[in-house]
Amino acid sequence: MRELVRGVLALVALAVAAAAQAQDYKHGDLLVVRPHARPSAGKTGAAYFTVESRGAADRLVSAASPAAEKVELHSMTMDGTIMRMRQVEGIDVPAGGKAVLQSGGLHVMLFGLKAPLKEGDRFPLTLAFAKAGKIEVEVVVEKPGAAAGHH
Repeated sequence: MRELVRGVLALVALAVAAAAQAQDYKHGDLLVVRPHARPSAGKTGAAYFTVESRGAADRLVSAASPAAEKVELHSMTMDGTIMRMRQVEGIDVPAGGKAVLQSGGLHVMLFGLKAPLKEGDRFPLTLAFAKAGKIEVEVVVEKPGAAAGHH
């Protein structure tokens, strides 16, 4: 009997963990894969995800969220030992390809957060594409390394 109870509890724990993970969002030919963020200590944060095109090329042109006063598309590059973050006007998604927004590269910057991002929090993010229009996603705040093995 104890083993049965342990088994049921393990399944419930797995279901809860799976529900807490970021979801994927399909809109026309585009798939937004696993929108997520990391916990933040202050007024800035970043969101990450992958955009896959199952058809024509498109371009992510902006993002918005009620969780922040200002949202920008950014790139991050290393210039020797200096990290440089720059706002970009858009992020191309090639036909039949993907654009990866991740730590250390392209990402969505969140400025003037209404509250620090805490693990387990969720917040809405609207992504605007040149052709596909707007896609509403929910960003899950995950601890660093939580995405390993997803997709």
